[in-house]
Parts: sequence; structure tokens; C-alpha cells
Amino acid sequence: MKRILILGGSGFIGNALYKELYPYFDTHATYHTDNAFFEKNQKFHQFDLERESISILLENLQPNIIVSALRGNFLAQVHTHFEIIDYLLKNKNSKLIFLSSANVFDAFTNYPSYEYDKTLSQSVYGRFKIKIENALLRLPNNKYVIARLPMVFGANSPRVTEIKRQLQEQEAIEVFSNVVVNATYEAKMTQQLHYIINRNKQGVFHLGSNDLIHHNDLVAEICETLGEKKPLLKNVYDSNFDRFLAVIPKDNLLPKNLQISIQEVVASTLVS
Repeated sequence: MKRILILGGSGFIGNALYKELYPYFDTHATYHTDNAFFEKNQKFHQFDLERESISILLENLQPNIIVSALRGNFLAQVHTHFEIIDYLLKNKNSKLIFLSSANVFDAFTNYPSYEYDKTLSQSVYGRFKIKIENALLRLPNNKYVIARLPMVFGANSPRVTEIKRQLQEQEAIEVFSNVVVNATYEAKMTQQLHYIINRNKQGVFHLGSNDLIHHNDLVAEICETLGEKKPLLKNVYDSNFDRFLAVIPKDNLLPKNLQISIQEVVASTLVS
């Protein structure tokens, strides 16, 4: 049985992935903040990326697949990923699945981005993700998967939870009217990653919807699905023209049942 270690298993995405995988694999995960639930679960291991080396945990567990859903200090994350790369090079049957972001393309604004497009970012977050991606791209292909994510929704997602709070408190919701995006939701994303692990896939994957939508339209549709047809939206314009921040799948397509539409993403906000 494959042994999987999810780094960042107490976060929204990491925990959703843990729940998807643990019935099928020997699945372990890390958590950072003291938590009685995770402390009692012997498959969860406390890890502080700013103070500890991941090497000790890797040597103890010897995972076949490491999934990085880490958050936190960017410099510490880079150091941790370079330690993981050392582990991958020493261990023949090991692979890293790195959850990256659409922000690795945020300097390109005129078109959506595909798997093997050149990365370029103006943001600190995007540049940090690119640094780790570039290190992985120097490895043999069978050692990594780079899974780039757009905005992640779902009924219990932080984004939808915040929208629900803003609606309840009649607070203005900021939307970017000239930004064209794609999106995903946690249930489908975890199924996609499960498939990638099962089929031993490698390379770069874009785990977003096949279609596009303006950010303000997406938020308005989510609000309507949640029962608010006239939400208070605050339009933010950062240029006079439409700009794209979307990671569209093209070269590494998943099976039809694992592909996503924006309408599925909107519908997912109501299903718990």
C-alpha cells in the first residue's frame, strides 16, 4: 500500500485531501497549531516549518508520495521543499505533488494560461511558487507533479464562509469586474488528485474549470445560489481592460468525469 504524507493536513485543502485518501492509502498528515483532535490521531504529526526540519519526519515515515499543501512563511517553505527534493533524490520510490497556484502567471494578463506556458509573476506569492516549481522541473519527470489551482470554493471553504458572513452582515463584497477567472471546488479537486495518485501520473496539471467567467459574475452567481439575488457588491478596477488569471487544462486532460465547469463550482457552494 502506498504511504502518503500530506504537508498542511490541518488546512482546508490538506484536510479535505486527507479525508479523500485515508480510506484507500496509508495516509499521514502534518498539523502546526496545538489541536486535541489531531494530537489523538496517530496519523497526524505536529510540524513547525519555521523551527523544524522536515527531513526527520520523512526519514521516519518513508512516504512514497508527499503532497505539499503547506502555508506559512515563504522562505521557510522554500527551505522545506529543498529538503524534500533531497529526500526524493535519495529515495527511488518517492514523488512530490506540489499544489501551486494560478498566481505563477499573474504577470500575463491578455490570455488564460496552459500547463506548459512560461511562468512569470509580479506578486511575491507567485514568485515564491515559481521558485519551487523551477526546482521541481529540474528533477526527473517521475519525481513530481505540479498541480496548479485557481480559486477553490465549496460549501465549507474559507471563501464561501466569508461570503456567507458578508451577506448576513450586509457588508459589501469586493469583486474584480475586469478579471476573468476559472475556479474549482474542494470535492472535485480531491478526486482529481486521487486519480493522479492512483494512475501514477507525472508532469504539470491545471485543476481548474474548462470555462471562464468574470470574477464579479462568479460571486454574484454564488450569492444567488446562497439565496441572495441582490448582494451588495463593491467593484474594484485595477485596469481599464479585461485581464485573465486562469489556469486552463489543455495538455494533461483528466477523464470527462473529473473535468469541471463553472456551474458545478457555483452549485458546490450549497452542498455541504
